[in-house]
Amino acid sequence: MSQINPEKQWVTFVHGAGGSSSIWFKQIRAFQKHFNVLLLDLRGHGNSNQQIKTAFKQKYTFKSIATDVIEVINHLQIESSHFVGISLGSIIIRQLAEMHPEKVKSMILGGAILKMNFRSQILMRLGNLFKYVLPYLILYKFFAFVIMPKKNHKKSRLLFINEAKKLYQKEFIKWFKLTAEINPILRWFRQVELEIPTLYVMGEEDYMFLPAVREVVKRHVKTAELFVVENCGHVVNVEQPMIFNETVVNYLKEKF
Repeated sequence: MSQINPEKQWVTFVHGAGGSSSIWFKQIRAFQKHFNVLLLDLRGHGNSNQQIKTAFKQKYTFKSIATDVIEVINHLQIESSHFVGISLGSIIIRQLAEMHPEKVKSMILGGAILKMNFRSQILMRLGNLFKYVLPYLILYKFFAFVIMPKKNHKKSRLLFINEAKKLYQKEFIKWFKLTAEINPILRWFRQVELEIPTLYVMGEEDYMFLPAVREVVKRHVKTAELFVVENCGHVVNVEQPMIFNETVVNYLKEKF
């Protein structure tokens, strides 16, 4: 967390599964010029400590993980914040907004997941078949390559794989079991438009998830906007950080 300026609004960054707060390293300086910045590690990821890991023995749900984030926000006495998420982090932010809309000034959803297409459904089934058999890193590398297949996606793939090495096998399985509830929750998100300004930042090569986002933005006309980054895959903030930073900062400054 950066030095707090009471005159500045807050921006909270939420990483995806297998990542950590370190995936935002190319955003910190650009955002600190204009905002108070909060980086957090989701349970079991990055530097989330051992006490937290052992405290949560129950099944992971999107509600329980969103509650973790809210507890951090409340602990720091942050009344409300803009939330920036990537990949699975976009689902956690949307869940958080359902539960505590008063805490969410806006949602910036990069590489947003709003629908699991046929290929991603097959991936989930394969993962469920092999999650107790194969070392999780083999599965994770396979998933990363399918989601980010091109040569220009290599930096994103390697970053997420290196961060995933910090997970434990049991932790990976807990997170993977979240996929059991993902379809109904995404269906609800597609149907219900919240009264919260939302910017989707998607790579034009994010073939698994961009089509669904385009459809939702057409329907959620009151609050949703879409910015598509050229020559870019799933992890937009890593692959095209300057465009991502400029787009998001300008959006927040113009809206708020």
